[in-house]
Amino acid sequence: MTILVNDHFRHLPSDSRDPTISQAFYRHHTLFRNASDAPAWSHLELSYFRDLVPADAIFDLVVQRQPADTVLLRAEILLTTPSAFILPRDWQGSADRPERKASLEYIDVQPAFLGEYRDVMRKYIGPAGAKLVRANRIGTFRAMETAAVLYRDPELKIDWNQIHLSEVDTAGFTGFSAALQEFSPNSGLAGVFAGLERIRTIPRWTFNDPVVETDAAVARKGTLEP
Repeated sequence: MTILVNDHFRHLPSDSRDPTISQAFYRHHTLFRNASDAPAWSHLELSYFRDLVPADAIFDLVVQRQPADTVLLRAEILLTTPSAFILPRDWQGSADRPERKASLEYIDVQPAFLGEYRDVMRKYIGPAGAKLVRANRIGTFRAMETAAVLYRDPELKIDWNQIHLSEVDTAGFTGFSAALQEFSPNSGLAGVFAGLERIRTIPRWTFNDPVVETDAAVARKGTLEP
């Protein structure tokens, strides 16, 4: 589940915290690409649940009145994209790689092409992203798709139905297309990316500072790389 806020972060209360939950919290650093006039938000929180999102977690993070210095902009439930949610088995966060930023790519796929997009991620981009993770070119490659939007601020003039998260070295970073093709030169990814242009847009792409990364347990439950 993602929580998009300005200016504040609040953990789940201890009495509602399930031992299978992991969390990560990111502070906005810079815009990488921006096709929207919407102001940049300050923080994004990711809370991971094994199967279902508990009702009390939704109440605490979405329904309950927020602290005075918090503006909740969007809350949603995300599902991992099959074969495109990649973490190394020894993932412990990115604190030991201060040159890396958390790349958060907000993608809006046309509804009629969601199935096609998922197939492209599963067959081509996910496996190529796994090669980048194995080569330690990026920290993780996490593709997630929106299952339900629980709340959206009426003033938030931007929308998406996919979020992709990776930890990248921002120096010289030009996007994933070139890097993925470099590690999979015979995969036809150039044509794959060209085809994506007709079915999706990227209204926002940001670099972020990890503030909290207690998500090591995700690597023990999700799609793993040796």
